[in-house]
Amino acid sequence: MGEWLLGVYVFVLATLVGFELITRVPPTLHTPLMSGANAVSGITLIGALLVAGGDGGRLAVILAGIAIVMATINVVGGFLVTDRMLRMFRKH
Repeated sequence: MGEWLLGVYVFVLATLVGFELITRVPPTLHTPLMSGANAVSGITLIGALLVAGGDGGRLAVILAGIAIVMATINVVGGFLVTDRMLRMFRKH
């Protein structure tokens, strides 16, 4: 129960800090922030793959699968947005 409560505490704290950070960043810095979020999603993806391959039980595999899907969506979406932004700066 102690590890579960600590995990919930870290999750809630990270959610609040992330929300406060994103709402206070000016629009000109959204692109570098998005790049950082993509890097964090890459780390999440690797961690979820490690958890899914371990002996953590059915719940751990299900949560790792959800994390893999969500992190993959974020990474792919970030690359698509970056590609679109780079096309805006190309000369035709």
